[in-house]
Amino acid sequence: MSDVLAPARLGPLTLRNRVLKAATFEGRTPDALVTDELVEFHREVAAGGVGMTTVAYCAVAPGGRTDRHQIWMRPEAVPGLRRLTDAVHAEGAAVSAQLGHAGPVANAKSNRAPALAPSRMFNPLGMRFTKVPDALGIAEVVEAHARAARLAREAGFDAVEVHLGHNYLASAFLSPMLNRRKDDYGGSLVNRARLARQLVRAVRDAAGDSMAVTAKLTMEDGVRGGFSIEESLQVARWLQDDGAVDAIELTAGSSLLNPMAIFRGDAPRRNFARALPIPVRWGFRLVGGQFLREYPYRPAYLLDKARRFRAELTIPLILLGGITDLAGAEQARTEGFDFVAMGRALLREPDLIRRWQDDRATPSLCTHCNECVPTIYSKTRCVLRT
Repeated sequence: MSDVLAPARLGPLTLRNRVLKAATFEGRTPDALVTDELVEFHREVAAGGVGMTTVAYCAVAPGGRTDRHQIWMRPEAVPGLRRLTDAVHAEGAAVSAQLGHAGPVANAKSNRAPALAPSRMFNPLGMRFTKVPDALGIAEVVEAHARAARLAREAGFDAVEVHLGHNYLASAFLSPMLNRRKDDYGGSLVNRARLARQLVRAVRDAAGDSMAVTAKLTMEDGVRGGFSIEESLQVARWLQDDGAVDAIELTAGSSLLNPMAIFRGDAPRRNFARALPIPVRWGFRLVGGQFLREYPYRPAYLLDKARRFRAELTIPLILLGGITDLAGAEQARTEGFDFVAMGRALLREPDLIRRWQDDRATPSLCTHCNECVPTIYSKTRCVLRT
């Protein structure tokens, strides 16, 4: 059996293989609570053979959602989440909850709560300006992450992933372009990274020793003046030295400013515009070409940047981006990456890992058309799947 498909340790966990279902919005929680469709979404991919699936996205506060339909971690959500974790465990997989605060990526109008950002800026989704948290407000965000981790543990999750990427709140604080603060959370990189490190420590303390804790970290924002790869390397070193995470998942791009740097491949601008609420749709039609830039797809497209992290860090790393076949996953292992995370390929074929076990040469049917991206507002799915 390939090393990728053999059992592996992630912190206190033993996973049945090294393939993780990456966090991808599911669009199946209309009342911000677990539904049968959400349970089935994760049960299916667990039955398909992954080592662990990730529930995305579990906001730590009502205003931390990208819209009001997403789950936010509160006692009322626990019974449904327990039903989900039980279903995944019954299929032999582990399950992680992605915890975070959307910050400037939140839709303030939909949430009926202000969107937070390190500095004042216009929030295009909510069509209003963001709220800048003071020291007390930041402390509340930190405690909200700890509370969410405790609820995740109560709900039976094996792991939690702290979202430090894509210009969500922690990532916005890391960005020198979005963070113009003059206090202890702005200016130098050590100050801009303070919130991220506090969040991870709070989650670790709340999760205890029986759960794995990972962090999703942007390697670079992909915009001029944004968070750079050199800064990300330093933050990753601090996270490693702080000893609060069991692994770092490396990503790239900004949901706020340059989302296609995350996905690569075709940019489905027309269908994306149709999925947006008015008046955001009108604005998108004017600037959609700049917002949804087109990057050529290639296998393992984040590997070149991720190699720099592997060369300088000893902490386990999770490679994301363009892993669609067993050969690509094995290349990642050969280069020292401990796990691989997959998103779109598993939307296309939830049973792909089982098929790898039967035939190592099995190719993915994903065409990287990215037409799944606009469906995040109406049940995330592969439009080619029959």
